[in-house]
Amino acid sequence: MSEHWLERAHAALRAAGLRSGGGRELVLEELAAAGCLRSAQELERTLADQGKPVSRATVYRTLELLHELALVQRVDTGNGVAHFEPADHSGEHHHHTVCDRCGRVLTFADEELEAAIDRISDRLPFAVHRHDVVLRGACADCAGRA
Repeated sequence: MSEHWLERAHAALRAAGLRSGGGRELVLEELAAAGCLRSAQELERTLADQGKPVSRATVYRTLELLHELALVQRVDTGNGVAHFEPADHSGEHHHHTVCDRCGRVLTFADEELEAAIDRISDRLPFAVHRHDVVLRGACADCAGRA
């Protein structure tokens, strides 16, 4: 998905009359490479560690722009920090588990959960376009320390 997402992001930016150069391009490339949840702070730190420093303002502005263009989805992991991941328009879909102790994030997909959400959305007087599921608890490592 990463290369396809990056191409789609470049096309969407061009269509919006925007360029993808400098810091914005570095953020795009890192998001594509990461594939899953990253906070603005994590993106900034990773780029700096790679010798590609990008200002925090550029990272935040880029993430907000990508969110407005529906190129990333924002996921609340419950720690007060927004996390972002490339939006997959292919129909592939996953959810997240978050360890409340160490912050570890794992992804999962579950057909039965998706079917249940579809059944519920059919009964609601509301058009559901997307959903996020974040399960919180303790990862196997942290649960073993309890």
